[in-house]
Amino acid sequence: MRTQGWSRREVLVAVPGLIVGAAALAHAQTGGTVPWSAGTEAPQLRVPPNATDCHHHIYDARFPMAPEATLKPADATVADYRLLQKRLGITRHVIVQPSTYGVDDSLLVYALGLFGPEARGVAVVNTSVSDRELQGLHAAGVRGIRFNLAPAGSTTFQMVTPLAKQVAPLGWHIQVNAPADQIVAFKDLWSNLPCPVVFDHLAHVPQPQGVQAAVFTVVTDLLQQGKAYVKLSGAYQDTKIGAPTYADTIPVVQGYVKAAPDRLVWGSDWPHPTEKEKPDDAILLDLLGAWVPDEATRNRILVDNPAKLYGF
Repeated sequence: MRTQGWSRREVLVAVPGLIVGAAALAHAQTGGTVPWSAGTEAPQLRVPPNATDCHHHIYDARFPMAPEATLKPADATVADYRLLQKRLGITRHVIVQPSTYGVDDSLLVYALGLFGPEARGVAVVNTSVSDRELQGLHAAGVRGIRFNLAPAGSTTFQMVTPLAKQVAPLGWHIQVNAPADQIVAFKDLWSNLPCPVVFDHLAHVPQPQGVQAAVFTVVTDLLQQGKAYVKLSGAYQDTKIGAPTYADTIPVVQGYVKAAPDRLVWGSDWPHPTEKEKPDDAILLDLLGAWVPDEATRNRILVDNPAKLYGF
């Protein structure tokens, strides 16, 4: 993933729908340095009030990692994320429990308490969780549970249905991070859940297949049936073209937008735990302008859809 060696102007001109004039560039605001994010400039895309980052993580070494954890990033704290919020202009946000902490949601609850009512959470639990524990998580701001199945860790496919039944009365959803072939293999599972399923990172549509991939068809059908959402996040996860344009992701997202614009949300994926070379979060937000050129649709994705899904 290459970001160095490109000027801000080259990046913006390279991404369709984000061509800006020299005067606009000359007046670009400085966003400042943010840990775990390349670049310092603010995005060219100006987000509306109550814009929501629906996917980021918090890491803090004061909280113990799960014994089975394979991804062990350095600290990415509440204070660090607030710097990203300032740089991007984001007010609302969703903290997603990372695989690092397994089913111990203590850090998630702690962070939600510090952020206050503009934050929501997605927890990780297993089938030993009690209804009382779920109610406590709900009071803290949690609105869904995550199944990180790439690779499998604290949760499994066998847990999806029983846990979905347990959280559905709370109005929650389940969130799934899984390889494309597994999303396809379990398509009947997603169709029969009593709550919505939210697929991480564009549902990991492989490239260069893009919209021709089987997973794109499966997920699009679920979107149109009102059974799923997709997070417009992790552009770097499956791209073959890479930074700074991630151009091969554009047809995929535009296909999702055409199918179901009311079932999409956007996320930064900060602090980008899977990436050794950290992306520029301003470029990632500007990419949303290429993915969704229509401002009204983009604002729905940034504000209205998250408000419905997470109960803001």
